Amino acid sequence: MNKQSQAFLRKLMSAISPSGYEQDAVRLLREEAGRFAADVRTDVHGNTDIVVNPGGSPRVMLAGHCDEIGFIVTLIDARGYLWVAPIGGWDPQIPQGQRVLIRTAKGVVSGVIGKVPIHLQKPEDRKQVTPLTDLWVDIGAKDKKDAEKRVSIGDPMVLAQDVIELPNRRLAGRAFDDRAGAFVVLEAARRLAGLSPQAEIHAVGTVQEEIGSRGAITSTFGIDPEVGMAVDVTFATDHPMMDGPEKREGRVELGGGPVLSRGANVNPVLFEHLLKSARKRKIPVQVVADGRATPTDADPIQISRAGVAAALISVPLRYMHTPSEVVSLDDLDRTIELIAHAVAAMKPGQTWIPF
Repeated sequence: MNKQSQAFLRKLMSAISPSGYEQDAVRLLREEAGRFAADVRTDVHGNTDIVVNPGGSPRVMLAGHCDEIGFIVTLIDARGYLWVAPIGGWDPQIPQGQRVLIRTAKGVVSGVIGKVPIHLQKPEDRKQVTPLTDLWVDIGAKDKKDAEKRVSIGDPMVLAQDVIELPNRRLAGRAFDDRAGAFVVLEAARRLAGLSPQAEIHAVGTVQEEIGSRGAITSTFGIDPEVGMAVDVTFATDHPMMDGPEKREGRVELGGGPVLSRGANVNPVLFEHLLKSARKRKIPVQVVADGRATPTDADPIQISRAGVAAALISVPLRYMHTPSEVVSLDDLDRTIELIAHAVAAMKPGQTWIPF
């Protein structure tokens, strides 16, 4: 990964873009794609479609969602505190005491999520996790009128956590789920632009995945691909306390390469095509089994219109849905390489009918 791509990844990670409010991430994707794409389109839903080699065949869609989990302001009380509701799936232990960034019409407002000090809690309360419905945000306002000068009902917020570098080419930060996938599909499209593919490529930064893959539903219908690959993150099981989940999810190691899902949600011909491409390029891959529809964009892609040959390619991730998600730059590089060369090897008329 060159310095330009790494700089773009960091910029993309800084976007405040919870589900339904992805405009910061979308603007960055459009701007970067304009450097190499034949066309860049954003639909009424907010999905950004980066097109390479229009008119080619087969029509291939790469989907990485650019939204993240967050919160939304539901009430400003008389004392100027903000009451919030979750956007997406939160572990209620995570937000307490955290700093937040609020996207408003006038710019970004900082705040903190309040917490009753442990000294003042009843013994029984110390054993409980504060429900998400009982979270409030302090922006330093004197009262409701003061708060309303800066924040409005419906403004979104995310936890304030910058990307940091860890040893061994690893990064930690919020929103790698799934800003990593949006980054991968853009970089794969950039690489494909120089590989003279026969396929028509649509690299899509989808929206609202965290609240039901809504963007993938509409963008897949609009693009009508023959082949669709969702790029998401998956649970790395190589850290403490994962013995139980590993038996259910399979063994996944950070730095072990892209993860290929196999099962009902994945077209078996496309799976073998990806596996063959990985072996040809000597790219290490990890395989996991999914016995039903996956909770990713791969699900709506597969069942769009009359059906799409779908695959799910995942980047190993530690500590999902926390502000300190960890990824490996090596895994990102290998995922980009695998997708680019697998798509470049696709030919017009190639059949994806499984049996």
